Amino acid sequence: MTGPGATRVFVVDDHDLFRAGVRAEIGDGVDLVGDASDVEAAVELIGERHPDVVLVDVHMPDGGGGAVIRRVLREHPDVRFLALSVSDAPLDVIDAIRAGARGYVTKSISGPDLLGAIERIAHGDAVFSPMLAGIVLDAFSSVPVDAIDPDLDQLTTREREVLRLIARGFAYKEIARELAISPKTVETHVSAVLRKLQLSNRHELTKWAIDRRLV
Repeated sequence: MTGPGATRVFVVDDHDLFRAGVRAEIGDGVDLVGDASDVEAAVELIGERHPDVVLVDVHMPDGGGGAVIRRVLREHPDVRFLALSVSDAPLDVIDAIRAGARGYVTKSISGPDLLGAIERIAHGDAVFSPMLAGIVLDAFSSVPVDAIDPDLDQLTTREREVLRLIARGFAYKEIARELAISPKTVETHVSAVLRKLQLSNRHELTKWAIDRRLV
């Protein structure tokens, strides 16, 4: 059972069976503070219950998950959203992140992996499965942005590599393994990238990279 200090989670999905399944899968690992099946109810209840993380479906009536994200963030900018959808379409991923979601996973995710994603979102990370990051990269990699974007010119080759992996949702330890460097070196590179691009956190970095088709 959950105890004091557990991450407060709210679930938004228009399928009752799916919401029940999420409660069964993650209920012992987080503090589930409510759920909703439509945009209006979601916006109202999230404002009342102040969750740390909202799991939100992308495709729902009346504007879908994007409408929930935008409306809530206008009044409650500290709420963090993780898009959870059957869709792995690149445009759905991009739209969710531009609305303000900090990550995007598909409904095929396991219960333990979903709990891990929720905790990472709650701590300020951006979360994407490598599969989804690859789909977005394939769909939006036709323009050689590195060659024309002056902001990227100030980054070293290694900093660009770290930037892309951070934006794809990799943890520091995963990046360290991928690039054969230490987690501390990864942290140093991330700090340098944030400073040079005048960004405040990984969420802003992810949106910056997506807007420039780097992810």
